[in-house]
Amino acid sequence: MKNDILQKIETAATPDFGNLLSNSFNLFKRIWVESLVHLLITMIAVLPFIVLIYLPFIPVLISSVLGGAASDFDPFMDYSILMILGYFILLFILIIMMQGVSIAITAHFFQVCKNEDLGTIKDTGDYFAFLKGNNFSKVFLLSLATFGISLAALLLCYFPIFYVMVPLQLIIVIFAFNDKLSVSEIIKISFKLGNKFWLLLFGLIIVSSMIAQLGVILCFIGLFITAYFVYIPIYYFYKETIGFNGDTESSSNEFSTHYDN
Repeated sequence: MKNDILQKIETAATPDFGNLLSNSFNLFKRIWVESLVHLLITMIAVLPFIVLIYLPFIPVLISSVLGGAASDFDPFMDYSILMILGYFILLFILIIMMQGVSIAITAHFFQVCKNEDLGTIKDTGDYFAFLKGNNFSKVFLLSLATFGISLAALLLCYFPIFYVMVPLQLIIVIFAFNDKLSVSEIIKISFKLGNKFWLLLFGLIIVSSMIAQLGVILCFIGLFITAYFVYIPIYYFYKETIGFNGDTESSSNEFSTHYDN
């Protein structure tokens, strides 16, 4: 399967930027409710992780409310080095888990985009379908890999992050339609596709991100509706370059039955 996808990337023509956005607007008008639902479910799903992240600071807040000063808090004096180290390890694990849940829900959203776009009647499973079966560990490995690549790029004086942000945006959509691939294969395909169309994708990400922020105009509430728009142009880019034929399509078609078993 990987070789077939790599061959498709080699022969893929450059998608039309205007058509990608135009098709995205048309699809968004039909699935804006689903995009809102996916965002709300993501927020609810990651809320427990956020609570756990801030849980150690609750005593400080209570002390501040009762008359203490938050500025008096010194973690190196109030807690041992071992406790601080343990917190950062826990923080790292929670971030990976939180990002993994987000990846799984976003992958499901890409499946919804495909169903609505192609007019297919296929059960995509529940919103956490990608957290079931063999893909449970794969989701968190993708999260770990994404975090590691981003961190390495940031440590290299920030500039490499502009390069890796494009391939990293493709990881979820490739995983959504090719869940049989290994983590390393998904990352390799993402970078190969991202490198070939880097400039187009960079412009697409910037423009679609700006459009997704237009919901701020409606007293910020509209942002919840438009936030997931940023993923729809990525879906159409995938469709125009790799597409849904051959092994790629069969992998996608197996999705619902794979997780219903």
